[in-house]
Amino acid sequence: MEQKLIFTNEVGDAIDVLVADFGNPDVVLISDTGVAQAVLPVLVNDSKAVASAKRIIVGEGDDNKNLDSLASIWQQLSDCEATRHTVVINLGGGMIGDMGGFAAATFKRGMRCINVPTTLLAAVDASVGGKTAINFNGVKNQIGTFAEPVASIISTIFFNTLPQQQILSGYAEMLKHALLESDEMLSKLLAYSPVYPVFDSEAMLPLLRESVAVKARIAGADLTEQGIRKALNLGHTAGHAFESMAMARKSPVPHGYAVAWGLVVELVLSHMLVGFPSDMLHKFAAYIRTNYGAFAINCKDYPALLAYMRQDKKNTSPDSINFTLLPSVGNPEIDRTATPDQIKAALDIYCDLIGC
Repeated sequence: MEQKLIFTNEVGDAIDVLVADFGNPDVVLISDTGVAQAVLPVLVNDSKAVASAKRIIVGEGDDNKNLDSLASIWQQLSDCEATRHTVVINLGGGMIGDMGGFAAATFKRGMRCINVPTTLLAAVDASVGGKTAINFNGVKNQIGTFAEPVASIISTIFFNTLPQQQILSGYAEMLKHALLESDEMLSKLLAYSPVYPVFDSEAMLPLLRESVAVKARIAGADLTEQGIRKALNLGHTAGHAFESMAMARKSPVPHGYAVAWGLVVELVLSHMLVGFPSDMLHKFAAYIRTNYGAFAINCKDYPALLAYMRQDKKNTSPDSINFTLLPSVGNPEIDRTATPDQIKAALDIYCDLIGC
């Protein structure tokens, strides 16, 4: 079944229509403590299905996207006698979409689920395309599966209450989609400020719809990432390494920030290896430096970063590190590899551009 994408600010009504279309089955809602406090009361008032749903609430933060939390969700699904006909609603950010989707995909060999993202990052990334996962052994998203939700309800009504850091985190994925799509789309995003007080969630909606369409098109053509979907990993080989290093330092960074810094590294590699234009590299790096700051590294960190990159899921052997590279905006090349020396050189240039 193809995932349905619903863009609306009438979220409660959209949920009730979907549940009614499914024949009004039992509903289990999965969320985290923060969203349960800030968002859930609003939807309880707006949706009969949410008001009557059984609830599973887990701890906030990506450090809770682990095997213990997943087992707790499975246990609670069992305790409330959920069946394959039960519908799961994942209400929250990317952590809930990833882990709740994985729980739904595996419990009873698969349950239907609806994603209701409450952050920009989740709306543009985790809620679309069917990737589900948990972190394992200190590495991001090591255990998971491909399982599309039956629908994602994408709205901007939750965004005005988000910290600026979360808005910027989601915007990094939008920048990635623009790099994969066109100069026109990238120029539009680089001219827009996603920071307060300029940020306007209503003005964001058309940009968000356009960005989601890029991911939906690419993921829909290659759900299980055998080919072109690998393009969506642009920025993520280096980005996940930054994210894993931050976790090891006991100072986690938002996923989108890590992706933003990873995009700079991989555009540097693209310039070195396939000729990505220098002027666009400098323009993009300046935007990231201004809005995201820098992930501070030095040459002593390079061996650890390379070790994290070698654990990337796209790699086909322990001896090669796989990247998506761009000869130009809108022209991704998948399954490109770089040597350790080339990656170290790119990290040096990243530090010069970002100001480590």
